[in-house]
Amino acid sequence: MTVVRHFRQILLWPLQLMPVAGREQIQRHWEQLGQADTPWFAVEDEFTGDPALFQPRHYSEFVTFLPSVQRFLYGEGGDGGGGYGGSPIRVFRRNDVRRVRACFKDQFDPVELSIAHVDLYFFYDIDVVILNVEVHADGLELAVAQELLFRFGRSYPASWDEDGQGGNCLAKVEWLDGDGRVLAASDYTDQAKYLKSVCCEHAAGISADWEFLLAPMVPHASSRPGALRFRQLEYDRMPIMAYVAVDDPMALSRGDFVRLALATRSGPSEALPFSADFLAEFERQFCYDRYWGVGDAANTRFLCSGHAFVMVGDAGKAFFTDHENGLLGQFRHQYFQLGLIAHFHKAALLMFGDRLGSAVSRLDIRDAESVKRFKRVIRQTFEIFLRFTHRCWFHEVSVQAQAKALFAMWQGHLGTVQLYDSLRREVQDMAQYLDSDGLRRQANTVVRLTVVTTFGLIATITTGALGMNLLAAADDPLALRVVWFLVALGATLGLTLYTLMVSKRLSDMLEVLSDERLPLKAKLRAFANAWRLRVSPGAKPPSGSRPPAGH
Repeated sequence: MTVVRHFRQILLWPLQLMPVAGREQIQRHWEQLGQADTPWFAVEDEFTGDPALFQPRHYSEFVTFLPSVQRFLYGEGGDGGGGYGGSPIRVFRRNDVRRVRACFKDQFDPVELSIAHVDLYFFYDIDVVILNVEVHADGLELAVAQELLFRFGRSYPASWDEDGQGGNCLAKVEWLDGDGRVLAASDYTDQAKYLKSVCCEHAAGISADWEFLLAPMVPHASSRPGALRFRQLEYDRMPIMAYVAVDDPMALSRGDFVRLALATRSGPSEALPFSADFLAEFERQFCYDRYWGVGDAANTRFLCSGHAFVMVGDAGKAFFTDHENGLLGQFRHQYFQLGLIAHFHKAALLMFGDRLGSAVSRLDIRDAESVKRFKRVIRQTFEIFLRFTHRCWFHEVSVQAQAKALFAMWQGHLGTVQLYDSLRREVQDMAQYLDSDGLRRQANTVVRLTVVTTFGLIATITTGALGMNLLAAADDPLALRVVWFLVALGATLGLTLYTLMVSKRLSDMLEVLSDERLPLKAKLRAFANAWRLRVSPGAKPPSGSRPPAGH
């Protein structure tokens, strides 16, 4: 039996936040959380605090990344030159939950894991929050660790077994306080709750244990009150990171590594969970073996499938287990930041896609107000996407070979580069449509004004050629002059309005008249058609008129 001497699992659950401040682009959701009476409190930034408390591991974490990524993760020194100031990331933490009890269905006894921290990561200008839960335990069976990777971190059951248990979920999850009291428990077996949520709210329900952990945030589709509301961006499984320290990593079978990398359920070590053909390129696709069996980092293997990132190493080597300078410290800091960026990128892109889809679905081209709202949302989304691209989007985060390669592997499995390119084209297409529509409206306005000016020019030249006033009313009584003024104003206004009403026909007529290739007969016919009375479809023809042929 293989024993995991030290096991850590980090959950990264991205959620989309709904607006709380009307039409404002930058919502500042964290301010709402800070005002509520909750167990959450703001975490002080270690990079702007007391230098005496700044540790070498903080320095190592900082210099791992490129300067642009450093500014994203830690902000800028001083006042940051305006904008979002010290750091674009706001972190809130709760300390009331200290342990979690995981109960399995049949094969294993319940296990309790200690909770290192429960955090919420908010991002300036991006309506995304990431729940971060880190748990750890010592002396677990490898099969138990595999089951935890597979079952722990399910926001809702994907199905139900014959006995009513949630499919692929733990039998029960219980959050415990420092004294061992149960604060909240999962309700995966409550089929009625989840069926009602999908039927009535068209959204998957959230298990009671995760609802408790996220409070005071509530699901957007829920009828429960709450200023902070969220939508799920992905499916029931939360992305995970794991650290597995065993006595002899080289003794693990290929099946063991497949189960860890793909976060599948436990099984016999000598058997593969999937077909050999499916796993033919497993090592090339999911394993980073730069230091596997060689050098100071001997027997250390990195596994990455996008959804799961797992570090496997030798529990007897301080290089792997040291909290400060070893790979355990790097796992909790440098590699955690890699995972945070990778999953933030995907969450932000999914959020933009959801926003665009929602804007299009709400568009009613027959309603002028709906069209205006659509244009406003698209323009705001385009502006936010531009800021996201320049502030938060990175193709590379580090020049260090290992961090660089693992981030590229992470991005590749998550498909964020392709998703970004596709979304960028969609946003640009919508922005170009709005620009072309604005130019079209502007061109139509210019055409109408040109027509009015052209016909107004005829009257101006005609009266100007007379060299005198048409009506010499300068000596008439004031009341009569006011009457003449109103008559002239009404006639001019009526003529102008009528000219605007038929400006399209008049514009077509002017285009025909200016075409030197057309004969005089065609030009006269165009002139007559411009002034001909048009009957709108469905209206009754004038009395005595003959219906068109064919009716």
